[in-house]
Amino acid sequence: MGIQYGSFCVLIAAAFSFSSCSMDNVKQDNSLKKYFDEHNVDGSFALFDNGRGEFVIYNLKRDTTRVLPASTFKIVNALIALQTGVATTDSSIIKWDGIQRDESKWNQDLSLARAFRYSAVPHFQQIARSIGRDTMQKWIDSLKYGNMKLGPAIDSFWLDNSLQISPDEELGLVKKLYFNQLPFRKGVQQSVKDMMLQEENSNYSISYKTGWGYDARNHAIGWVVGWIEENKHPYFFVLNIDAADPKADIASIRLKILNDILKQEGFFEGKM
Repeated sequence: MGIQYGSFCVLIAAAFSFSSCSMDNVKQDNSLKKYFDEHNVDGSFALFDNGRGEFVIYNLKRDTTRVLPASTFKIVNALIALQTGVATTDSSIIKWDGIQRDESKWNQDLSLARAFRYSAVPHFQQIARSIGRDTMQKWIDSLKYGNMKLGPAIDSFWLDNSLQISPDEELGLVKKLYFNQLPFRKGVQQSVKDMMLQEENSNYSISYKTGWGYDARNHAIGWVVGWIEENKHPYFFVLNIDAADPKADIASIRLKILNDILKQEGFFEGKM
């Protein structure tokens, strides 16, 4: 793998504070390609077993390539809002701007938690404007979030390809969030983790944030980043897909691929 793997080691070391990276803890699994091919999309997937310190990776090159974060940036936007008091709690109300949009759930006042759950773009744009450019840049720099570029618009830089981040950097971010290792108050990090929880039962719990945007080629970029926990053992994952077809149903494709891969890896039965 040469340069690609060396680059990966540097990024993983930075993201996870590992002192070394070697082939011993990275398994490249090309059998996962079938799940992407099934939906005619390109993409990558990475899974980190925290207990064993081991990675399963599909498409290493893409896993270390930066693209727009889309709505996965709501993780950071919410953290900054709570830390700075723009939102005091996850129940803080974000007022609807009165503009009717196709997504009916967005056409109302929403709490921070519901805006996060509905991935309400206009509500989080309002949050970003309230945070302001200087404060936003300070926190982005502190987190070393991707390329750390806000671009000209404070309310769309995570959507317009100004800010870009690689899948493995996203994985590093959520791992630090899980362990309260980000530079935010512990209660703030817990609030965002609570908002990311999607499902919890006797076998597992799964937490994640999705994203959907368009790159400079007008390809649809889909994300799912988070963790799955079985027997109190966390595994961190990041899925990124790239669809050239403008009619591709990114919302369903990304979750179908994620579920299929996690099932292949042995999850959802409480045996991991």
